[in-house]
Amino acid sequence: MRLSRDVTGPCLISGSSVVAIGAFDGLHRGHQALLSQVRVRSLERGCVPVAVSFEPLPRTFFSKEPVPRLSSVREKLNGFAIAGMADVLMLRFNATLANMSAQDFVLRVLVERLAVREVWVGADFRFGQKRAGAVDLLVDMGADLGFAVQVMPSVLLGGTRISASRIRALLAADEFAGAAQLLGRPFVIEGRVMRGNQVGRTLGFPTANLSSSQRVKPVHGIFAVRVGMDESPCSWPGVASLGLRPTVNSVSEPLLEAHLFDFDGDLYGRRMAVEFVAKLRDEEKFSSLDALKTQMVRDARAAREILGMSPALT
Repeated sequence: MRLSRDVTGPCLISGSSVVAIGAFDGLHRGHQALLSQVRVRSLERGCVPVAVSFEPLPRTFFSKEPVPRLSSVREKLNGFAIAGMADVLMLRFNATLANMSAQDFVLRVLVERLAVREVWVGADFRFGQKRAGAVDLLVDMGADLGFAVQVMPSVLLGGTRISASRIRALLAADEFAGAAQLLGRPFVIEGRVMRGNQVGRTLGFPTANLSSSQRVKPVHGIFAVRVGMDESPCSWPGVASLGLRPTVNSVSEPLLEAHLFDFDGDLYGRRMAVEFVAKLRDEEKFSSLDALKTQMVRDARAAREILGMSPALT
């Protein structure tokens, strides 16, 4: 899969393309259905399947407050590859792109850069300066410029449309099973294990500290988790904290720390995926390290029980 970032430049496609456009945060089941249609149509029409997305996400660019997101850039790109996209145009969403008219976006991005033959979008798709462009404009321009426009019907679960905002709301309510249904997989945060200050080791709970990008996480607190290393599935049971560590060496950005039950090995530098199974409690500041350790023992017992292990620590 090839990745490009720029609005301007030579045509990226040899031949013509079938294109999906969207923010694609989380690559949930609705996104997966749209990308599947693009893949099928590209094969039927002899075209290149292409995903067009944006980083940072447009809502993040315009928001004055931190905006939680479901997936990192790396996770999103991996999802595009799994969906069979041959090319990804991950446009830099900046003031220049935000001020580009909808007509210029069609001409410069879809026609000149991607030689588009068919475009797939959601029914509520808006684009261009001040979100002035909609599906009707795409259809009209496509008729003049030689490309078709397809609107993906909403994918419903429980009678309600699957959306990234709905998934974020479920995660905020600690409903991980419900979020997994909409995502089509468990909610996971990935990152590379980095060296910490090893305070957890002195408390009897050595942790793997994850550098999981600067994105704002949609969850915070203490959790029962399952962990996967490198390319392995998330199967190793553990307990994790995602927060500011108010009792020990408070940090300015939320840090994900995972303790793997009964694990003995070196994890530094390895990529790790943490699957969130259940929330145990909110993060809190304790009066002493002893009080913190006592609570960590309780958390570990609770996590073991939730994960189907013996609650007794070994």
